Amino acid sequence: MPEAYIVDAVRTPVGRRGGGLAAVHPADLGAHVLAALVDRTGIDPAAVDDVVFGCLDTVGPQAGDIARTAWLAAGLPQEVPGVTVDRQCGSSQQAVHFAAQAVMSGTQDLVVAGGTQNMSMVPIAYASRQAAEPLGLTDGPYAGSTGWRARYGDAPVNQFHGAELIARQWRIGRTDMEEYALRSHRRAVRALDEGRFDRETAPCAGVAADEGPRRDTTPEKMAALNPVVAGGTITAAASSQVSDGAAALLIASERALADHGLRPRARIHHLSARGEDPIRMLTAPIPATAHALKKTGMTLDDIDLVEINEAFAPVVLAWLKETGADPDRVNPNGGAIALGHPLGATGARLMTTLLHELERTGGRYGLQTMCEGGGQANVTILERL
Repeated sequence: MPEAYIVDAVRTPVGRRGGGLAAVHPADLGAHVLAALVDRTGIDPAAVDDVVFGCLDTVGPQAGDIARTAWLAAGLPQEVPGVTVDRQCGSSQQAVHFAAQAVMSGTQDLVVAGGTQNMSMVPIAYASRQAAEPLGLTDGPYAGSTGWRARYGDAPVNQFHGAELIARQWRIGRTDMEEYALRSHRRAVRALDEGRFDRETAPCAGVAADEGPRRDTTPEKMAALNPVVAGGTITAAASSQVSDGAAALLIASERALADHGLRPRARIHHLSARGEDPIRMLTAPIPATAHALKKTGMTLDDIDLVEINEAFAPVVLAWLKETGADPDRVNPNGGAIALGHPLGATGARLMTTLLHELERTGGRYGLQTMCEGGGQANVTILERL
């Protein structure tokens, strides 16, 4: 089977809600990384077969197939098409999977994959509700389905409820979560101070570095916060940050590498996705990781670095308990609790960071996974070249 290679990967800094990227149109965020990718690789953009972008809440400025809009907003050739993917938080990781699968099938040779999201401009799910209510559509995606209700009843379907269920099942206390969150911030601050993100980041709209990491956070400050859910244990401190940003990768076939004189930086060693309980929602990285390792014949001892999205601290802590992974190899530069989670862009952001950290440390294999709405998870294993 033909191989799929990563030629380059670039991202914007991740902006805080209401921060330096808040006023940047999400298509322009996407256009910024697309232009940077073309510039860094030196490719002829007309040779690109397709642009696959992740984005959620595709209404207002994020509507209308933003993959296509971002490409055109970057001033790139009109003959190149684009398609927008929604696999919830894993949308841009899935975009990479679709790009790699197109290359591995032999039907395409040069595909751009990534994602964009401006959560300051389009708050999570808010715009979708605003668009639905005038039509009398108030049940949301689940409650109005008789088939869903017959299978899952009236159990709450939201990420906060799922995170609380995980904390309860795996006996993860509030102190455990906040210790993990503090570690995420400290790792992210260290990475910023040491310039670990410099090569992967294209400054945007005057923002040169990630805005999320908090240098002044303390256990005492975290302990003073109220739980997100009444009677629960999870607070904003142990949750991913609402953020703005974009990221993009160039995926190429072996033929494209030769034809365009490109040097690959990594090979897509494995890609897959699995599902789990949609009510608990956020646990799918556990079986998805087991599935990926079984398919490849690998163990976590073979994996040098892991990026697992920090949607909530208990997601990662439960995964660590189940897999027995070395915490020092997991999110070594912090995660979404500190760096932020611009939903449709996070998968590509994680992969961009994973690639650069493998290169910085000399590691060979990196594994990426993330929980997704509907109780799903993608897994990608990269081999650094």
